[in-house]
Amino acid sequence: MLVNPQKDPMGQAISDYHNHRPLSKLITETNMSEPEEFPIAHLFRTFENMPELEQQAMQLAKGRILDVGAGAGAHSLHLKNKGLDVTAIDTSALSVEVMNQRGVNAQHIDFFDLKGENQFDTLLFMMNGVGLCETIEGLPRFFEQCKKLLAPGGQILLDSSNIIYLFVDEDGRIVLDLNSDYYGQLTYHTRYGKLHGEPFKWLFIDFDTLADAALDNGFYCTMEKEGEHYDYLARLIAM
Repeated sequence: MLVNPQKDPMGQAISDYHNHRPLSKLITETNMSEPEEFPIAHLFRTFENMPELEQQAMQLAKGRILDVGAGAGAHSLHLKNKGLDVTAIDTSALSVEVMNQRGVNAQHIDFFDLKGENQFDTLLFMMNGVGLCETIEGLPRFFEQCKKLLAPGGQILLDSSNIIYLFVDEDGRIVLDLNSDYYGQLTYHTRYGKLHGEPFKWLFIDFDTLADAALDNGFYCTMEKEGEHYDYLARLIAM
């Protein structure tokens, strides 16, 4: 779903930063966490300032690349400067405008609305881009769309986190309601100054659950790199 420009805190923050306007605080919060300020400059990071998981993904990306949910275009710009053929997409019109100004080939479209006329060797989902599935139940639709967009022998690169640490009590025990939804399904809210976005669902998925879902939907899944705080980079290839 495309973002309403009148309710796009992230896009407005990206636009203000790029155009050297006065900045407000970009605040994110979830149903499981307190409000915290997100550093806008992080969206414009260079390769040297990317986390190791992202640097690894940049090295694995190949061929024709689709950067999904590209934001300010940090990954696309790095890959383009390496001489690779990159298309970036985002649901924020403001973000797409900034990316095009930065020299990135960017399109304003939802990932699930792509028709598959063009196929890609790498589908890139950085900054927990798999979250666009919203829930575990959304994974089959995600994999079906990936199959439509992947060229033969193509790959999916995505990073995510196992947020099980949010459910550890003072005694170090994991406390989960086994009758509730998957614990990685969060609801986000963002604001930028007085601008509030619509609440949205976002999925954080542990590697084992991702690997099982991938296998069920016709993909091999390998962990390419594990981070220091429950995060990881995964690579998926169709069977």
